[in-house]
Formats: sequence, C-alpha cells, structure tokens
Amino acid sequence: MTGHSMDVLALLPELCLLLGAVASLLVGLWLPRRQQWPAHAVAALAALAALVATAVAAAGPDRAVFSAGYQIDATLHVVRAVVAGAVPLVLAISRDQVRHHPRETEFATLVLLAALGAVLLAGANDLLVLAAAYLLATVPLYALAGFGKDAGGTEAALKLALFGALLGITMLAGITVLFGLGGASGYPALAEGLRAAPPPAVVGAVVATAAGLLFKAGAVPGHFWLPDAVEGTGIGVAAFLTTVPKVGAIAALYRLVTDAVPAAGGVALLLALLAVASMTLGNLAAFGQDDVRRLLGYSTVSQVGYLLIAPAAAGAELARPALLLYLVGYTVTNLGAFAVVAARPGAHQLSDYSGLFYRDPLLALTLVVCLLGFVGTPPTAVFAGKLTVFTAGLDAGLGWLVVLAAVNTVASVFYYLRWIAPLFREAGTREGGARARWARGTAYTAGAATLLVGVGAGVVLAAVAA
Repeated sequence: MTGHSMDVLALLPELCLLLGAVASLLVGLWLPRRQQWPAHAVAALAALAALVATAVAAAGPDRAVFSAGYQIDATLHVVRAVVAGAVPLVLAISRDQVRHHPRETEFATLVLLAALGAVLLAGANDLLVLAAAYLLATVPLYALAGFGKDAGGTEAALKLALFGALLGITMLAGITVLFGLGGASGYPALAEGLRAAPPPAVVGAVVATAAGLLFKAGAVPGHFWLPDAVEGTGIGVAAFLTTVPKVGAIAALYRLVTDAVPAAGGVALLLALLAVASMTLGNLAAFGQDDVRRLLGYSTVSQVGYLLIAPAAAGAELARPALLLYLVGYTVTNLGAFAVVAARPGAHQLSDYSGLFYRDPLLALTLVVCLLGFVGTPPTAVFAGKLTVFTAGLDAGLGWLVVLAAVNTVASVFYYLRWIAPLFREAGTREGGARARWARGTAYTAGAATLLVGVGAGVVLAAVAA
C-alpha cells in the first residue's frame, strides 16, 4: 500500500462524513419531496460510521499527514468523536421540525458538510488548510440559518453571513501576514520562522487570524450574531450553531497558538482578556432575557469565555486535556438544553415553563440537570471541565483570570435559576408524552450523558490526555 493511500485511510472519519453527505443528497434525489426521511437515516449512519472509525484511529500513533498539513492526535480524535456524536443528536432534535419538509434532504447534507468543516478545523496544521476548513465549516451555516425561509431565519442568515464575511476576510488577512512573517504555511516551519519576526507584528497577525475562529466560537468581539441567530432559526439549527462550530473553532485556536506561534506571551494575555470579556458580557446580557432561546445564546457566549482559559493557559500541562474534557461536557449539556426546548414547541418564554415539573417531571429534571451543568454543579460534565480548566489556569500563573471566572460562575447561577424556579412554581395537568418525541428522547439521552461524563470524568480525562 502506498504512502498516499495510507494518508487517505488516515482520514477515514472525515471521509465517512463527506461520503455520507453525498449519499444523503443522492438518496434524497430519488425520494418523494415529502418522504425524505431515509436521507436523514443515511446521514445519521454516516456519523455513527465516523464515530466507529474514530475509535479505531485513536488506537494508532500521533502523526501528520498530507505533507504535515493535517495533524492526527488526541485533539483531533476527541473533536471527531464529539462532532460525530453530535450530528445524530442534532438530526433528532430537528426531526419533528423538518419531517415532510420539501428540503429535508438538503438539511441533512448541510449538517454533515458543516460538521466535516469543524473536524477539519481541529486537524488543520497548515494555514492554507485552516482557511479552507473555515470556509467549509462556515458557508453551509448560512443556508442552515435561513432554512425556514421566514423573517427570523432570513435575518439570522443575513447577520451570520455579514459577520462571517467580515471576520473571515480579517482571518485571511492575518493568515497572509503570518505567512509573510514566517515564510511558511505549515505550523512547525511557521513557528521556526516567526522566531525572528517582530513580536508586535506576530501578535497582530495572530489576532487577525483568530478573528474568524472567535466568530465561529461566538466569543467577544465576534459574538453579536449569535443570540439573534439562535432566536431566529429553528431549534435544531440553533443547537448545531452553538455546539459543533464552537468545538472545531476552539480546538483550531488552541492548535494555532501552541504549534504555530512561539512563546506568544502577548497572545496569551489577549486570549485571557477575551475570555473575561466573553464570560462577563454573556452573563450580564443573559440576566434580562425572557426568551429561552436568547438566554441559551448568551449562555453560549459565556461558556466560550471559560473555554478560552485553556488556550490562554496553553503552557500548562493540563491545558489541552482540560479543554477536551470541557468540550465533551459542553456539547452534551448544550444539546440537552436545546432538546428540551425543541420538545416543547412554541414554549419560548420563561413563563411557558411554569409548573413543568408537575406536568412533565422527567423533562423538567432533564432541564435542571443541563442548566445546573452549565453553572458547573457536581457531578455534571461541565463541572469536571471547569474544574480542570481552572486548574490549568492556576498552573499557568493566571490566578486573576481564574478568580474572575469563578465570580462569573457564581453570577451565572441567578439567570439559570430564573428558568429553573418556574418549573416548580405551580401545578397543572400532565402533558402528553408523544409530542416532539425525537427531541424528547434526545433530551433524555444528552441529560444522562451529562451525568455519566461527569461521574466518569477521571476516565475521560485519562483517555484524552493519552
């Protein structure tokens, strides 16, 4: 077997997503416009195949393929697994909304392509691969945001496209400057070349390059689109927008500042400041939200603030495994919260959840688990992620950042309680369990996963640190 063939097989999880997107589209072409559920089944099976391929690939050694432009290591394996696991959950959350839709096939295809872009972002070890992955991870989101072709979706798609174009161009400009300063596009050679470059120029170029990744992650200052997009799109699309692109973007940012930029002290400080800005602004903006979709949107902004502690503390030994654990925990928790909202169509205000515990106790308890998980309450997955990320921050000498993150964590309790308290406020009649059954099942699955990952955090941490 040739070396190039082996390189192709090294990308088997990515190929599963790509071939799944193609197969889903082709299957949909031969189906009646109102009976396209097999296309979703093909997409879900492709994601599960990618998950199995990831488990097999994770047993192999770390290596760089395709002229060292793509890095296969624990970071990529975790992102592959998280994204591949998230896709079926997103499809399930969306199932009750897109069933019998004339463009049901296109929805599944776009989800797979955007997921593939997020995975490629995490493995990018070359500036050119990073740029290509950014485009693949971003362009399908424009179509997904406007999928409903209603006023809210159109506004969401427009804002997403405008911010994506602006910060994408900024990112390309930063990549150009980095290439000019370092004389190479591959991260190892670039890191060597940047050692002789003026530090202020390097920091400025890294900041510009990171702009596109911060936009995808929903971090300050690229966060303005996120709450409006979450409110305007369907719940399934909102769940995807606030989860999968973030996972790929944060992993790509971590790899950029650790592998491509030597001793980037200025970059670390800037990331720490952006972490504080994101968590603080997200929490403050969430306080006054009565729409649960906007509340979750601003919650996403605050969560990325905590996640940014890891790349800011990249010099610490625990930083990478802490980041990966947090990404796993955040993904299942966020998808669980959105699944609960999807399971109650039309219930978009906090007041709509009054007495839910008495009408649908299991769904209410699932929501409580997810919201307390966002806070970082043991034994949830986000608690384990926050604890390890905070520890990495302390190890890196960022005690002031950890203190501010802890203060923000305490502050976030109040707006999550604004949603939790009405659940137990008044009694009512029990709701039927058949409505939005796909979303309901996803909520239970993700809620259970939040607890399981939290309880087994030690095992997960050991696995991602290997």
